[in-house]
Amino acid sequence: MNKEETAIVVLGAPNDEHGTLSDMSRERCGQALKEYQRHPGAKIIPTGGWGKHFNTTHRPHGHYVREYLKARGIPDEAFVECAESSNTLEDAKLCRPIVERHGFGKLIVVTSDFHVARAQFLFQREFPGVPVEFSASPTHLPEGDLRKRLLHEQTALAKLQQSKEAPE
Repeated sequence: MNKEETAIVVLGAPNDEHGTLSDMSRERCGQALKEYQRHPGAKIIPTGGWGKHFNTTHRPHGHYVREYLKARGIPDEAFVECAESSNTLEDAKLCRPIVERHGFGKLIVVTSDFHVARAQFLFQREFPGVPVEFSASPTHLPEGDLRKRLLHEQTALAKLQQSKEAPE
């Protein structure tokens, strides 16, 4: 692989105890499909391992993302290994060795619209000198749930901006 190759990083979101992706995860996958169509030949890095708040199955969340995207036409050879993360901070950190190993020269990070600012902060910090774009999937949540997520994002981003590494 060369520095001209692009990787599409699909950030994780919850799945249920059977591995069925949540609406939010399917929204992100839909956005990843659009990016793959725009960038034929790009490779895909699914993220997400385990965590009580998003995946308690015996397989990493990224496995379910990969299977979902393959069922919608993305070929197996488009995928590289999964970054088995448990939060957004780990998404960025665990993607670094994958990106370096494969020599990707550009990243497109797919996440939910409400989550872009924090993902942007973390990925730009982790990948200085690497062009990183962000592709936001629209979030369809009840207004109260979306408000809670937005407040969480604002608080988490403020903590990150105040310290070098704040927990998720």
